[in-house]
This record gives sequence, structure tokens and C-alpha cells, in this order.
Amino acid sequence: MSLITGTFVEEPVTDQRAPSCPHQPPCPRPDALDREAARTVAAHPEQGWSLLCNGIVVFEDTGELLPDGRVIAPHRPTTAV
Repeated sequence: MSLITGTFVEEPVTDQRAPSCPHQPPCPRPDALDREAARTVAAHPEQGWSLLCNGIVVFEDTGELLPDGRVIAPHRPTTAV
């Protein structure tokens, strides 16, 4: 909503993906099966999350938030009894 006119204004959609991975070999894309193998670029263990080079936020409970907003539920490995 525009604060000046009080009307709704459509905002342009912009591509907010991170620039190309500078690592060699490049980190896996966010849609790859091995996406969690990307390098950590910001770690916040006191808050329970880390940001990976491919734009994924991984949480200490093994859940993930993908750059497109999708949520991956925690997927801890189970042990055989």
C-alpha cells in the first residue's frame, strides 16, 4: 500500500537469488539432493541455524528453509533397533 495515496501498488518481483557460488567445485544448487553439502557462510549455533552458500537456512533440528520459501521438515536419521 502506498503511504502517500493510500492505494495498493503492485511491487515488481525481483530475483533475489545469491550470486554464483565462488567455491571450486561449486556448491550444490538448492534443488539438488546433496544441497546440505554447500559451504556454511553464516553460522549462528546459539540461535540454532546456519546459512549455506546456496541460500538454504539449515536448523539444528535438521529442518531447512529453501531460498524459494519452501520448508523441509526435520529429517533426523532413525536407528535400527
